[in-house]
Amino acid sequence: MSALILALVAGAVVGLALGGLGGGGSVLAVPALIYLLGFTPVAATTASLIIVAFTSAAGLSAHARDGYVRWRTGLLFAAAGIGPAMLGGALAGRLPGAVLTTAFALVAAAAALRMLLPRAVSEGARRVRPGGAAAAGAGLGLVTGVLGVGGGFLAVPALVGVLGMRMRAAVGTSLLVITVNSLAALALRAGTADGLDWAVVGPFTAAAVLGAWDGKRLAAKLSGRALQRLFAVALLGVACFMLVDAVVR
Repeated sequence: MSALILALVAGAVVGLALGGLGGGGSVLAVPALIYLLGFTPVAATTASLIIVAFTSAAGLSAHARDGYVRWRTGLLFAAAGIGPAMLGGALAGRLPGAVLTTAFALVAAAAALRMLLPRAVSEGARRVRPGGAAAAGAGLGLVTGVLGVGGGFLAVPALVGVLGMRMRAAVGTSLLVITVNSLAALALRAGTADGLDWAVVGPFTAAAVLGAWDGKRLAAKLSGRALQRLFAVALLGVACFMLVDAVVR
């Protein structure tokens, strides 16, 4: 199968994840770029930020029109994460690829397991505390910068489990957080983007943007609990694969 076809198929899957689940795009994009398209871990994490930034911005507009974006909380998350994201981006260039891959898999597995716990699937209506949102946003920003992910797979459980946001609102709001965090992390990775294979990254991004619109329609047909469990199972499967591969190598 040619690299172009692989990029289009993988991009569509990433778009479905981002549009329907509000996250999971980077956690799917990074292994696809490494294992299917031959990117190095550093190049894959940089490319994933580009892909996810464009795709999440496209998905954000659709969710915003339906009223599922909590702008105040999302902007607080994003603002708190900009500095840590840039710091993490600088740190990532000093880490070996194997360390980045293993850390990426461990973070994804932890997020997935947390969402599968009974407490994580509840959709409370607790009051959003600005201090808690800022602290969670800073942590998400740091993860974004180091691991090259938008942070949606951590933002969704944080918005639901920590801040008590309902699932559909968390999905839409996380796209705002992902967009800002990805752009902030890219600010310190601009030099590494010069060597990317744009013949792969371009089609991957285009397919992801189109897939995000279908993902949004998918979200409208499934319950919040079903979305969250589907999200968690996908994350756990990817994380296990990456950990096994790291051990074997």
